[in-house]
Amino acid sequence: MTYLQKLAADTALEFTRIYGRPPRWIVAAPGRVNVIGEHTDYNDGFVLPMAIERYAVMAADKSADGKNIIQIRDIADRIEPAMIDLSAPVKPSLPKWGNYSRGVVAGMLELGINSGGLDVLLHSTVPLGGGLSSSAALEVCTATLMEAATGKKINPVEKALLCQKAEHEFANVPCGIMDQFISVMGRQNSLLLLDCRSRETKLVPMNDASVQLLIANTNVRHELSGGEYAQRRAQCETAAENLGVASLRDATAEMLESAKDKMDEVVFRRARHVIGEIKRTVLAAENVRTSNWESVGQLMYASHRSLRDDYEVSCKELDAIVEISESIGNKGGIYGCRMTGGGFGGCTVALVKTENVEAIMKQIAADYKSKTKIEATIFVSRPAAGATIIKA
Repeated sequence: MTYLQKLAADTALEFTRIYGRPPRWIVAAPGRVNVIGEHTDYNDGFVLPMAIERYAVMAADKSADGKNIIQIRDIADRIEPAMIDLSAPVKPSLPKWGNYSRGVVAGMLELGINSGGLDVLLHSTVPLGGGLSSSAALEVCTATLMEAATGKKINPVEKALLCQKAEHEFANVPCGIMDQFISVMGRQNSLLLLDCRSRETKLVPMNDASVQLLIANTNVRHELSGGEYAQRRAQCETAAENLGVASLRDATAEMLESAKDKMDEVVFRRARHVIGEIKRTVLAAENVRTSNWESVGQLMYASHRSLRDDYEVSCKELDAIVEISESIGNKGGIYGCRMTGGGFGGCTVALVKTENVEAIMKQIAADYKSKTKIEATIFVSRPAAGATIIKA
């Protein structure tokens, strides 16, 4: 039994216990980790995410009371259920966590996809707040449930964009397109090279079972006081203007170097990260295709150095895990490691040898705790499948 099958079976049992009957539908959507390509999305660049073996699962049946309300309960009893009344226009409401699903339901209703009232149980194992896209998993899971309950499928790109719109309009998070795209379109044993300008996707096979991705959550989240993300974005726009290009996707390292004297030093460094990271991401995809793991690892380390020094979005806890990984090195089974996600906390991602996983997890946990006095949460994943209907 796979991890997902067990998760679905456990969720079905819990649904039966809470609602007094078995579910008619069970659906799932994964979280994701970005292997490389950080802060490139809003610069029209490339990203290389993979779906992880951590999922939002929903078990559901038609409402027992016949009311035109979608009731979503979380498997953790202490969390307030989200109620979505389909007989009135769907608007953001409380509890706040329900807005991700509300936005999706509103989008589906606009397309004429109406499931009617549902009793739903949600069980998500995507860690919250670690930058692994628990929100996109919840959105895509909700959309997949609406598809299952109505028998109406929508085009995968349209589905991902509908979920992104839900996050923008109902949760007020101006996210890029990566998270929803990979949750919808992920494939087992493949990474997804996503062109954020054209929205074109290419599957990048990663069939070699001798490697896995190890994700370590620092369990720190440094509060950002001065709108650092918005500031970085503005600096990238300034750099593009200075270079006379529509976005940094169109710039080269040579163009940047020749304009150095005319640019603010910080803006120059921000652009150097983005231009280099776009190139590293395309190269990494080529090296994954040919199972050249040492080269992929070196690109991951280079990405981290650039994010730390040029983009300045790392923190001492993320740096600590990357340093521990470098000290373990190829001999100990780690090809490369970098921070992943927006930065200032959250997770690192490392490319590791499957045979060394247990020893690596123990060593990172111990060394990180001795350096920071914090317990890291560590797990490994192979590239997982995207959203799926488990029971229809």
